[in-house]
Amino acid sequence: MLRVLSDRELDEALASLPGWTRRAHAIAATFTFRDFAQAFAFMTKVAAAAEVQNHHPDWRNCWSRVDITLSTHDAGGVTARDLALARSIQDIAPAAR
Repeated sequence: MLRVLSDRELDEALASLPGWTRRAHAIAATFTFRDFAQAFAFMTKVAAAAEVQNHHPDWRNCWSRVDITLSTHDAGGVTARDLALARSIQDIAPAAR
C-alpha cells in the first residue's frame, strides 16, 4: 500500500503544480476550455493517461470546465500516485486554466 504524503511533502509538491490545491484528503484543480468539445478532448487524453497509470480521477465536467480531484482512496489521502497523475494532467493541458 502507498504511503500518504506528509503536509510538508504535499506542500512542496503543490509548489510545482500550478493551479492544484488541497481539498480535505485530496488535491484538486479546475481546467477551463473554449468549449465543450475541447473540454471533452482533454478528458479523453486524461482518461488514457489514467488507464496507463491505473489510477483514476474523480472529476466533473460542466460544458467548458473540468474539475478534477485526486486521492488514493485505499490509502486515505494523497500519495505519490496522485502527484504522478497530476503531473501527467499538467503535461496534457498546461495552458488550460
